[in-house]
Amino acid sequence: MTIDLPFIWAGLIAFAVMAYVVLDGFDLGIGILFPFFRKKEDKDVMMNSVAPVWDGNETWLVLGGGGLLAAFPLAYAVILPALYAPIIAMLLGLVFRGVAFEYRWRTHRGQWFWNLAFAAGSLVAALSQGIVLGTLVQGIPVEGRAYAGGWWDWATPFSFMTGIAVAAGYVFLGAGWLVWKTEGALQSKALRIARNSGLATVVAMGIFSLWSPFKHPEYMERWFGWPTVIFSLIVPLGVLCFIWLGYTGYKRCDGPKLFFSALGLFVLGYVGIGISFYPYMVPHSLTIWDAAAPDDSLSFLLAGAVVLIPIILIYTAYAYWVFRGKVRASEGYH
Repeated sequence: MTIDLPFIWAGLIAFAVMAYVVLDGFDLGIGILFPFFRKKEDKDVMMNSVAPVWDGNETWLVLGGGGLLAAFPLAYAVILPALYAPIIAMLLGLVFRGVAFEYRWRTHRGQWFWNLAFAAGSLVAALSQGIVLGTLVQGIPVEGRAYAGGWWDWATPFSFMTGIAVAAGYVFLGAGWLVWKTEGALQSKALRIARNSGLATVVAMGIFSLWSPFKHPEYMERWFGWPTVIFSLIVPLGVLCFIWLGYTGYKRCDGPKLFFSALGLFVLGYVGIGISFYPYMVPHSLTIWDAAAPDDSLSFLLAGAVVLIPIILIYTAYAYWVFRGKVRASEGYH
């Protein structure tokens, strides 16, 4: 029996990216929400709610990016030149918010600057990730195994809309997390934000779902042809279920329900994008097998991944378990 190593690695990278989106998404959302909470005590609680886990969440971004370079070097070589600007913006945003985690606790006079760095870095990172997604969906031109487009090909109305949609979804995740982890006035305000950002997320998902099939004929065939049209029925039903979960969570001020409603919407959206992309690593240009490294390299890398990924999952789960429960102003990271 022959093992399809490129397919396995495509699945591992897809899993790593999904894990990054759902885990780092909520702390990016909290950063975006920072300016909407004026009290220093509220900002402290918000940052303390994610301080023990935020850097571990970004492990998945490193794994996804590093895995793409190692397992699919041709895809990496094509995607990066097409997306230099938004990827560099994303990395700078992540750097600023990462530094802000440390520096805002070490200064009083300059704390306003690090609050701004945390919020702006989070917003820039979220928008950039959405723009990267939108650019991939609309397609990257390739000629002779190299990127054949221009510097600004990524800057389109569709990619900007996708950036806004991802940022709105991250705000929904972050607000759900705050409802789960906080109390009092902060929780009440987060609940209102969760309602509004949840509505914005659903609307944005609807626009994306209606617009993306027109970006390429293959998407139209994939979503409305047989048998894949089955997924066109299942995914909306799943979305309705998670909307209902979020609604009941809002009515009962139930943080876990709100948070998992947002997670569910992201997972369904991600599954839908995966259905649209398969079997391409670079949509409409390079398949998984076209872009893959030699099997010897993939098998060597897989041996390490089989050990590494369970370790990451175990320490991530342990960190969330240790720091479970509500976060209060008198406790946390200082």
